[in-house]
Amino acid sequence: IVSGDDILFDGHTIGGIVVATTRPETLFGDSAVAVHPDDARYKALIGKSVRLPLTERVIPIIADDYSDPEKGSGAVKITPAHDFNDFAVGKRHGLPFHNILNPDGSLNDTVPPEFIGLSREAARKKALAELTERGYLIKTQPITNMVPYGDRSGTVIEPYLTEQWYVDAAKLAVPALEAVRSGKTRFVPENWTKTYYQWLENIEPWCISRQLWWGHQIPAWYTPDGKIYVAEDELEAQAEAGIGVPLTRDPDVLDTWFSSGLWPFSTLGWPDSSADVAARYPTSTLVTGFDIIFFWVARMMMFGLYTQGDVPFRDVYIHALVRDATGAKMSKSKGNVIDPLVLCDKYGADALRFTLCRLATQGRDVKLSESTVESGRNFATKLWNAARYAEMNGCLPEAPEFKRDAVQHPLNQWILQRLNLAVSAAREAVDAYKFNELADGLYHFLWDDFCDWYLEFTKPILEGDLAAETKATTGHVLAKIIRLLHPVMPFITEELAENLGIGATHPALCVASYPKPVTLPSWQTGSIDQLITLIREIRSVRAALNVPAGAKIEALIAPDAAEFAAFCAAQDELLLRLARLSAVKTAPIPSTGVVPVPVSGGTLYLNLTGQIDFAAERARLEKDRDALDKQLTQTEAKLADPLFTSKAPEEVLQEYRERLEAGKAKQHQLTAALQRLKM
Repeated sequence: IVSGDDILFDGHTIGGIVVATTRPETLFGDSAVAVHPDDARYKALIGKSVRLPLTERVIPIIADDYSDPEKGSGAVKITPAHDFNDFAVGKRHGLPFHNILNPDGSLNDTVPPEFIGLSREAARKKALAELTERGYLIKTQPITNMVPYGDRSGTVIEPYLTEQWYVDAAKLAVPALEAVRSGKTRFVPENWTKTYYQWLENIEPWCISRQLWWGHQIPAWYTPDGKIYVAEDELEAQAEAGIGVPLTRDPDVLDTWFSSGLWPFSTLGWPDSSADVAARYPTSTLVTGFDIIFFWVARMMMFGLYTQGDVPFRDVYIHALVRDATGAKMSKSKGNVIDPLVLCDKYGADALRFTLCRLATQGRDVKLSESTVESGRNFATKLWNAARYAEMNGCLPEAPEFKRDAVQHPLNQWILQRLNLAVSAAREAVDAYKFNELADGLYHFLWDDFCDWYLEFTKPILEGDLAAETKATTGHVLAKIIRLLHPVMPFITEELAENLGIGATHPALCVASYPKPVTLPSWQTGSIDQLITLIREIRSVRAALNVPAGAKIEALIAPDAAEFAAFCAAQDELLLRLARLSAVKTAPIPSTGVVPVPVSGGTLYLNLTGQIDFAAERARLEKDRDALDKQLTQTEAKLADPLFTSKAPEEVLQEYRERLEAGKAKQHQLTAALQRLKM
């Protein structure tokens, strides 16, 4: 802790002031001592001067809120040229900026001779020794100090005064703010508007010059006497300076974000040609990440409005950041980076693209792992196999004889209704930029509705009176699926479209129109949905109670459920095949050995006598439930602990929330399974 030499008043010494510092070597760059305006200890000293130790310079004592009365002595030395906070204080009070460093970090010739050329570390030790010898050092004490380090060099970042070029960003920000407030440009999700406002409402002058060897060079030229000429090119600068006047161009280049901010119109030929700018500016949508809303989005808005008089885009879709499987940000130093090219080579570009779309929930980052991309590959395989099945069975896409409104079989009517719903949902998801809903909806339509149910249901009727109708319906739906999936799986869908002859008048799906919903007859297909629900519930019970996969089970219907029995009898072949039942019959329901499967319209009872050990299954389920209850209690306690939630990284908190959500779903399943065993 360094003590000022003397406080001067009317030329007379009246005492000293104690200041605290972690940088004694920057003493020679001090311009003032700051105290808090409300600190009673120093109110009488505000406006007086102090002689700076180790120098003959006299500096003022100023009042500024930056000084913390609770920290150190409450008085702090101000070095505007070598501290980010002190720089702001110096600007507020009009203090001189004394640069005491050379570009290599050593002390320059503005310091006492014995310090010239010393490194910062050596000067720090020497300054402490000099202060001690002269009686200025009162005491030293260890503290924990936050020091900025360069992410590439790993060395301490030292504030250093240089001459740079600036843009009056506050002036450019005014129309950029108004454009979003008025709705000319909107953010999706809308909550990112707040981030945009926060940046622009608190914008500072923008330093646009960089000391790099690449980039757009600053268009400024200097004469030997220091005059500056800013022009489009050297010929224009020379004309302004005068023929024969030597000119030297500024070696600095523009900030990358300055160059990037020109992108919406510079890529269209500006300023040399305006035809494409007039035809294609503004664009419709910008897709980008939230971390560059200010660095890129705001700069494009400012430049577009300044140079073109209009916003560069109507919508700004903010997508999620891709993180690793645990939710941590990918980093080379952490070794958790997933190379997309490796994933493309291993699983296919479509698998990666589809997976990213399916995970891109608005407002949440993407947790990417190889296993999730593998599921995308499996989906692509499912699509390919469905196309092969259709081709092998003569289910031609877009058959000219296909009359959609004239189909007669309830299964064909049902899949056309489901297709219409899928088309509507897909278009709504695209319009709302909910690409996860687009991908997830199409996933379930292809995998569940089309492959697992429709294709399985229609296998028996590919021969017979309605075979032609069913094949044409299958081909029609497959063609629509391929078109719907094209934006999220462009390569496999183009390949399938070419192989199957989809869209003969439009060789490429990328130039074809996206499917639209149509008006269908009022078909009654509720029985198909009821059948699917029944089969799904039977499968769920079998899985929950560990019924052997190959076991065929007898199903019973109570004698008083005639209508439900008739429904099951009508679907007998599908129920037996897809639910792995040995028989469905009406009979009195035993008091033991059966498990109920209630659905809309009735209850089916699975006779599990001899298939499972009821007591053992009940004990297993109760053990699993108790263990899960304990885990959920611990997770809920963690999320309710303010100390944990205030300190844990967001990715950790999100992992706990997801764990809780999955646990509650599992808890519901276990409870339902136990309830079935008790009925």
